[in-house]
Amino acid sequence: MLIRREAPDDIPAVRAVTAAAFAKQGVAVPIELPLLDELRGCDGWLPELSLVATLEGHGIVGHVVCTRGHIDTAPVLGLGPLSVHPGHQRRGVGLALVHTVLGAADALGEPLVALLGSPAYYGRYGFRPSTEYGIAPPDPAYGDYFQVRTLSAYEPTLRGTFAYATPFDDL
Repeated sequence: MLIRREAPDDIPAVRAVTAAAFAKQGVAVPIELPLLDELRGCDGWLPELSLVATLEGHGIVGHVVCTRGHIDTAPVLGLGPLSVHPGHQRRGVGLALVHTVLGAADALGEPLVALLGSPAYYGRYGFRPSTEYGIAPPDPAYGDYFQVRTLSAYEPTLRGTFAYATPFDDL
């Protein structure tokens, strides 16, 4: 498996993987697909943190993105969506994508990454409930599913309410 930055020519394959990963019975277009399209066109898009996983003979099988978020006015990152084609799930693709995007974010000097997801799944990457760090989720109903992973540039004085990139507001 190779993890690399998304290239412009990858967009159709990334859209296909995202649609397959989030497909639900009775839903023509999963919400993650237009979200990803809107993220690409917003101020919060960070092309250096849009990564694809490729497998020889299979092409793109996974994608992850971190976009610009804020804790009050301080810049931080929001992770998601994370997409792995159903035919390649539970084979380490998501694990490799998350580890790689966290390493890239750390190398860029970002203080932390936040996400909404399963504590059982994301806990293995060092994500913890945001409230442990004095960070309020955008919606209090998220509870322990709203998590953060601190990086090398993190300072404990970074506290407040998290806000995702603008396209997340329409979910």
